[in-house]
Amino acid sequence: MKKILIVSANYYKEISKNLVSNAKKRLLNKKIKVSLLNVPGVYEIPIAIRKNINKYNGFIALGCVIKGQTPHFDLICSSTFNSILNLSIIYNKPIGNGVITAYNISQARQRCKNINSKKPNKGSEAANAVMSILENGPQNI
Repeated sequence: MKKILIVSANYYKEISKNLVSNAKKRLLNKKIKVSLLNVPGVYEIPIAIRKNINKYNGFIALGCVIKGQTPHFDLICSSTFNSILNLSIIYNKPIGNGVITAYNISQARQRCKNINSKKPNKGSEAANAVMSILENGPQNI
């Protein structure tokens, strides 16, 4: 049985809760064992994944960063996303990036609605991405 660790940044609790709920639903429907690790913010996601890299088949990074008046948003997003990508490549493990980047809380809420909504949910999208990598291999053509 495949094991996935969801690493959720809880800075915006309402957003994170919706993302985790939707990702978890997708994974459990596929009979994947799911664990959850909460971290304070998205900047802590890469180290949490790295500490657990050998214990799981894949990871899902969830959280939210909202742009403010300073360059902090750009620095946090860039360093976090690059670190997640590097971990995935170096350790050959799929990491679904469901971290929402938004200009305001309203935009963030739109991107983490209930799974039955017509709008996409970044949590379920990240879960789908990881499952796709774990389930699909090369095909003879």
